[in-house]
Amino acid sequence: MSSDKDLIESLGGSAKLAKRLGPDFSVQRVENWKVRGIPAQVRLDHPDIFPLPNARGRKAKPAPATT
Repeated sequence: MSSDKDLIESLGGSAKLAKRLGPDFSVQRVENWKVRGIPAQVRLDHPDIFPLPNARGRKAKPAPATT
């Protein structure tokens, strides 16, 4: 099972993910998720970035980071 820290890194790191999420998300806020975990509401609000688990309970692959 992958941790939220690994997921953030696979999406390009805190700075890229914060930029992708929009102006309400600072780099420090996203960096804190590496320790605290990504809030459920953020995952629900951004299914394009954080795919929901499929019917068999496995997580879908996250959308690739864009540059």
